[in-house]
Amino acid sequence: MCGLIAGIGRSCVDQPAIARGLEAIRHRGPDEDGILEIAAGPAFLAHARLSIIGLDNGTQPISGPDNTVHVVVNGELYGYQAIRDELRAEGVVFKTDSDSEVALHLYLTRGLEGLDRLNGEFAIVIMDERKREMIAIRDRFGIKPLFYTVQDGTVYFASEVKAFAAMGLPMAWDRETAFMEAFWVRDHERTLFRNVYSVPQGHYLITRDGEVRSYQYWDWKFPAQGELEKDSRSDAEIIAQFRDVFGNAVSRRLVADVPVACYLSGGVDSCAVLGLAQQQLARPIECFTLEFDDPLYNELQIAERQAAKSGANFHPIRVTRQDLADAYAQAVWHAETPFVNSNSTGKFLLSKAVREAGVKVALTGEGADEMLAGYPTFKRDILLQHPGGRSAEETAQLLEEMYSSNLATRAIFMRQGHNDPFVKEVAARLGWVPSFVETYCQLGRIASGIYREDLNEAVGGLNPMGDALDRLPVSLSVTGRDRLNQALYLNARTHMPNYILTVLADRMEMAHAVEGRVPFLDHELAEFAARLPLHMKVNGLTEKYVLREATRDVLAEEVYDRQKHAFSAPPARGEDDPMMVIYKDVLASKALDEQPVFNPERARNMVAMLAMIPDDQKIAFEGLLHKIVSITLMHEQFSMS
Repeated sequence: MCGLIAGIGRSCVDQPAIARGLEAIRHRGPDEDGILEIAAGPAFLAHARLSIIGLDNGTQPISGPDNTVHVVVNGELYGYQAIRDELRAEGVVFKTDSDSEVALHLYLTRGLEGLDRLNGEFAIVIMDERKREMIAIRDRFGIKPLFYTVQDGTVYFASEVKAFAAMGLPMAWDRETAFMEAFWVRDHERTLFRNVYSVPQGHYLITRDGEVRSYQYWDWKFPAQGELEKDSRSDAEIIAQFRDVFGNAVSRRLVADVPVACYLSGGVDSCAVLGLAQQQLARPIECFTLEFDDPLYNELQIAERQAAKSGANFHPIRVTRQDLADAYAQAVWHAETPFVNSNSTGKFLLSKAVREAGVKVALTGEGADEMLAGYPTFKRDILLQHPGGRSAEETAQLLEEMYSSNLATRAIFMRQGHNDPFVKEVAARLGWVPSFVETYCQLGRIASGIYREDLNEAVGGLNPMGDALDRLPVSLSVTGRDRLNQALYLNARTHMPNYILTVLADRMEMAHAVEGRVPFLDHELAEFAARLPLHMKVNGLTEKYVLREATRDVLAEEVYDRQKHAFSAPPARGEDDPMMVIYKDVLASKALDEQPVFNPERARNMVAMLAMIPDDQKIAFEGLLHKIVSITLMHEQFSMS
């Protein structure tokens, strides 16, 4: 993985400003850098490289044979060898051994239709001097970040927003998005920074003469309701096919010119990835696991048993509450997104330890919950919306069992709000309400209660839920699908890219130049999973059923039997907890008075209220404190107006 910056337009910044922008994202690519200034446009491409494939000759930007088309790539393109061989047979001459060059020659020989051939995590910017236009391409799921802004007729792209700030572009809050952020479901194109946008997942943008146009090239397609009932495959056949497709996704992500490691928790996702990866390698994989000091949130022992089962080398990374507090502000700076838990800081510290161990590439388990209905909200949907002949009493009993067995995070995932006006609007549009919408709406209502009065007045009747639906192809991709699949689609297009793939994946990994590879977010696996019968996703109270059965032979028994426990860091305990000290320091700062989102007086009262909250509810209440503190830190770090 790497970092990139690009720009096209009449007022492109000068090379010193470009160099400053590149330096701001140096953590993404510390191995080498390159800047190409182009008269046509005028335009520039800049790249900070983390060398993974083609170690000795993969410098970017890469130019075409006639020097009129140029590319910078952040990411990995799997299966590039076969594409390269195919193109060579057609007479294409490659300058490098890098996978990135494949993107350039696919464009030159097949145009943007060549996007269909790319498999992986990527953000790509192409400058085509012949057309005097720049093209920005984002991977299908939004794994790799790519932002853009238009300033004085010039369009700029960057892997992280901090590059824009370093180049001297103005930074200001988008207060409407800040309001929506509380509800966790803003559409993927909007950011918290005014006039800064994210290239949507599965899209490419074409910009020329200061205009930006967006085109979708891929979407997650679920079958129409009733179509799954025509599936004549046996469960055993489906499980075997899933194993093959998943195994191929893991295999593709083991290709590198440097060793590949694994992030390992006690969950079935990362354990299944480790188990299949280890089967394909002759050497033991190095795997790394966070160790917290609270037994309710510590998965060390389970992960260690899985490492032993797989034959991997196990590395526990102990993270204390003081460690979390000490790294918190730095993690927020890298995330550019508000936190709701210290788990992001935990991932930040884990990645730091991984890089210090000499590792550049690690497999991760993100995406399985979104694909295979792993979260409690999805299990609630399957129980309520697809009862399968159960009585209301039996369903209620199963819901209570699910609630009782999830002590660590039930305060977050078990909230409902049927009578909320925002929820009612979703019900009117969809004909029902996904549980994650109810949950996030309730969390958002709590947060908006301490917003500044003028912010609440400014957003007026804005419904974050409805706004997100307006920006999605609901009639094409949601209407007429089974309700569980509707929920999976909507969550994958809102919460997954905005939160999961940001503060729990790319930003925390690339803060230390660690390339996280995500086998579950392989589009071939996603397309296969979309067509799974619902009972293969949730079977009774067993989530991700097909994954458990398909990888049972490589899972430790305790992992196979374990229900989903969302990755979370423990909440603050007592007045002397280091995170409590952080809360008090930030909430006493001048920056809290200056930030335009939260009412400072109400925000400061939150710390005192935390002590009165029951222990099993603290994690949800503390999530609001995290939002206040991280937004206040962002206001200061980015000199926001």
